[in-house]
Amino acid sequence: MGELKDKAKGLANKAAGTTKQMAGEISDDPALRQEGEAQNLKGKGQKVVGKVKGAFGNTV
Repeated sequence: MGELKDKAKGLANKAAGTTKQMAGEISDDPALRQEGEAQNLKGKGQKVVGKVKGAFGNTV
């Protein structure tokens, strides 16, 4: 169950991060763009954790 939860959180963070990045670029707000990049990376990490958990049967 942790696998799916991590993957879902990862997808949500990637989506939110991408949205913030675009909003930062459109509004010429470098801080918002960087915040979006960080959230996007966090989402990618969560997806990797989910994949690892899936590979090891959620025992990690």
